[in-house]
Amino acid sequence: MIVAFYISGHGLGHASRAIELMHALASTAPGDTRIVVRTSAPRWIFDRTAPSSIDLQPIEVDTGIVQIDSIRIDEAETARQAARFYRDFDRRVEDEAAVLREVGADVVVGDIPPLAFAAAARAKLPSVAVSNFTWDWIYSVYDSFEREAPHAMPAIRRAYSCASLALRLPMHGGFEPMTTVTRDIPFIVRRSTRDRRDTRRRLRIADDRPAVLPSFGAYGLDLPYDELARSDRFGMVRGDFAQLDEHDLHYQDLVAAVDVVVSKPGYGIVSESVANETALLYTSRGRFVEYDVFAREMPRVLRCRYIGQNDLLAGRWADAIDALLEQHAPVERPPIDGAAVAARYVIQLARR
Repeated sequence: MIVAFYISGHGLGHASRAIELMHALASTAPGDTRIVVRTSAPRWIFDRTAPSSIDLQPIEVDTGIVQIDSIRIDEAETARQAARFYRDFDRRVEDEAAVLREVGADVVVGDIPPLAFAAAARAKLPSVAVSNFTWDWIYSVYDSFEREAPHAMPAIRRAYSCASLALRLPMHGGFEPMTTVTRDIPFIVRRSTRDRRDTRRRLRIADDRPAVLPSFGAYGLDLPYDELARSDRFGMVRGDFAQLDEHDLHYQDLVAAVDVVVSKPGYGIVSESVANETALLYTSRGRFVEYDVFAREMPRVLRCRYIGQNDLLAGRWADAIDALLEQHAPVERPPIDGAAVAARYVIQLARR
């Protein structure tokens, strides 16, 4: 069986959950299963965490959102990049259909580039969408699309309508073009399997005050790290990949080891905080409609609290951290076996 993945290059959340699905496929699919990955996501995340046997093929498969940093969006440039990409979309579809035929794909999985589903349909292959949002929903609030990229939204929606199946993750939005083929599944997450106390010991995380991890993903954020590190009310932990490698740890082990993650709400860090029972101090992230969904739904499943951008950027975190840690944990414990559930759907579709 050959599975072709198309993964958005926006941020790291799409790649990290697709990698979890790849691991689930590797453990449940036939032994001769081959995984081909088409993406512009950074190679290092696959080198660090994906199954070693994948065939990674760097290529632009969508344009996502143009970020100034982790909490600021360039809406106009986002529309311009989409206009460029979808202007010759039919050629891209034909090129990708040829690739799928050449590699002998049996099924296509997309998280969540429209190109994946249009190309699969052109190659007469089944396709599976796996995501908590669709790009047409994200773009729908940007007036710049009407001016800069009027052809983009119709192309995106037509492409999504080609999907054979859509597996919708929690805290979702969009999916209107795939309504008739949408199925809800649990969280796909990266959950630590390491002993929390051992991880803290290895990384020399002190127990005399809360351990706090700033996590601002692929785009980063200019924060007063030196000042934060001098706080006498919490200990700041930096996500140093060299240190994690030295101790054979993964990022989810770090999330599980700290008391609080400070971030903007995106699927990756929210799902990892849920899975590893870590509190989340979050800030706003520009005009990104997914934010409203997370802000509304997170309190049901996650101990979380808002901090304004002014306080975040000035390093005034201590009072918010104290208040967050005084909150009771939510009663609801959502299922987190979405990778295994999605893998079964993918295998079933490939065998049709």
